[in-house]
Amino acid sequence: MARLKLLISSLILLISLDVVAKNQEPYPLEYWALRDVISNVEISPDGKHVALLKIPTKDGDPVIEVYPADDLDAEPYRINSNPMEIQSFFWLSNDVIGMNLRQKVRDRIEGFNEGVYEYLLGSVDIKRKKLKKYDQLGADLEHLLPNNERRIIFSYLPGGEDNRLNKAFRPRTYYELDIKSGAKKLILRGKLDMGQIEFDIDGNPWLARGFDIGKGEYVWYERVTNTKKWQEFYRLSEESFENFSVDGFDDQQPHIFYVRANNGHDKIGLWEYNLKKQDFGELIYRRSDVDVAGVRFHSNEWTNLDSVVGVVYSKQSIEVEYFDELEMATNQQLKQVIPESNYLRVNSRSRDGASLTIYNVGPRDPGTYYLLHKGKLKKLGSRQPLLEAEKLADVRYIEYKARDGKKIPAYLTIPNGKPPFPAIVMPHGGPFVSEVVIYDEWAQMLANNGYVVLQPQYRGSRGLGLKHYQSAFIDGGQGGYKMQDDKDDGMMYLVEQGWAEEGRLAMFGWSYGGYAALVAAARKDQIYQCVIAGAAVSDNQMQVNYYRDRMRGAQKVEQLGMWDDSISPIEAAADVNVPILLVHGSVDQRVPPAHAERYRKALDKFGKEYKYVELDGADHFSNTLFYDHQKTLYESMISYLNQDCGAGGL
Repeated sequence: MARLKLLISSLILLISLDVVAKNQEPYPLEYWALRDVISNVEISPDGKHVALLKIPTKDGDPVIEVYPADDLDAEPYRINSNPMEIQSFFWLSNDVIGMNLRQKVRDRIEGFNEGVYEYLLGSVDIKRKKLKKYDQLGADLEHLLPNNERRIIFSYLPGGEDNRLNKAFRPRTYYELDIKSGAKKLILRGKLDMGQIEFDIDGNPWLARGFDIGKGEYVWYERVTNTKKWQEFYRLSEESFENFSVDGFDDQQPHIFYVRANNGHDKIGLWEYNLKKQDFGELIYRRSDVDVAGVRFHSNEWTNLDSVVGVVYSKQSIEVEYFDELEMATNQQLKQVIPESNYLRVNSRSRDGASLTIYNVGPRDPGTYYLLHKGKLKKLGSRQPLLEAEKLADVRYIEYKARDGKKIPAYLTIPNGKPPFPAIVMPHGGPFVSEVVIYDEWAQMLANNGYVVLQPQYRGSRGLGLKHYQSAFIDGGQGGYKMQDDKDDGMMYLVEQGWAEEGRLAMFGWSYGGYAALVAAARKDQIYQCVIAGAAVSDNQMQVNYYRDRMRGAQKVEQLGMWDDSISPIEAAADVNVPILLVHGSVDQRVPPAHAERYRKALDKFGKEYKYVELDGADHFSNTLFYDHQKTLYESMISYLNQDCGAGGL
């Protein structure tokens, strides 16, 4: 524990900042720019060691530190995979740690979804202090094989990104890997009609998915009722917008699968599916307000890998309805003793169940790890140790009505102080994703600087049922139209409720959120003083043309229905009527920099006011934003909001 405290002290010195007095606001932006100081904390299977991923300096690479569970003040064993960067790790046995590694191998992207990094699996024996890197590029761990300490199962996607089938159903190739010798043995090569395999605790295949290209149907197979032969048990048309996914099976009756499905309903529920009858059975859990988001598995993956103990849904926060009384009681007891407990989970456990690591995150906790060992609970550290609970902001779940009467759920991050506040609407990317706001660094950073932040679950957002999702495109693309109204109406709701001050409103978004910000800049009934657009789609047709020929069925209706019929910001550049801050990564593979280049030329043509910030070496995704990127982003944003957002700043 002393060494973890020393890390915090040295980190403050490294970024050359004075300790902030408790009543001083806001935090220096350098605090927010730090990547996670500690993450990925796990106990070894025998409960003797605790490992964690640490970034020891503001611009350093992650290292793994391994401590004796009995002595957290001991000198740790450190693992550095230079020149590759450790992304995450996992215990493979009592003495061997597996690692997901990446390395930047190019300075420029090679096209859409072809980034500058390559990925490998590696391992390290903490007894022998021996590091191995396995040579299969793009390998993903599939199975730990808890009952076999020498072997794991990994897979990879052959054929790169040019395959025209949805990645979730593309055939993978599976190998068994000997982690001691590095030898690998082919298990099977997936085929288009059956290419996604799941394995049980002993490594036996039990579930497969594929695609019948002739009939345009996704197909599911099982090897539970007959372990020697695959049996087809379900088909779903590629034209369907309904969900069907197998999350597990009944421990006592393996022929009963647990599936998340609409099954003719608006909201996704958790159902039994009887393989012997090849039909849905009992409805286990469904809500009228939100979809079932997933299941909770047993906290001990070494002995109960496939045991489903609860169902997960997201509304005010991430909630779990437990089926297992002991798992529920464990969670409830931990919530009583852990400060600022919100979304709390046991994220690793020893094989005997006696030692465990716990992770908690909430509006006033950026993410903290704890160790319960030999009956004592100890705090291991925080993702962001410089941020104090009392200086962070509360998050409130609200609902409001759009102008056409549609109910829009949203999250409100509220600064410490008295309203009304200047306000920023921050639409999520996607747009067809599910978002639950527990602790959001961007929202917290803005709230810390005095802005109330609205994160609306506008039409098109997932997790709220089929109708809410399909309303973005089923009757014509609503990008720039009703989807934009949802954001504006949320801001006016804040004004009406006294949270925000009219005339002090702005929008900030990334990816689709950046697109929404560009559309907002050209709205005729303008309510914003400025917008900040990060990694923004500026040309609908250029974006969708990257993958137009790969789309089929419902995905084609979704994507073309959205982008083809929605407002294209580059075509509306002449109508821009507020200042714009554009931010883009120089190696963005998902929304290539050509979007920013072309849009700036259009703004120049019409003499519009804007500033441009390029993040050198940054891709589209948050795990490619390093300290310097985030510092530049945050300084640019706060400076722009204070000085350039309308007359006199926001």
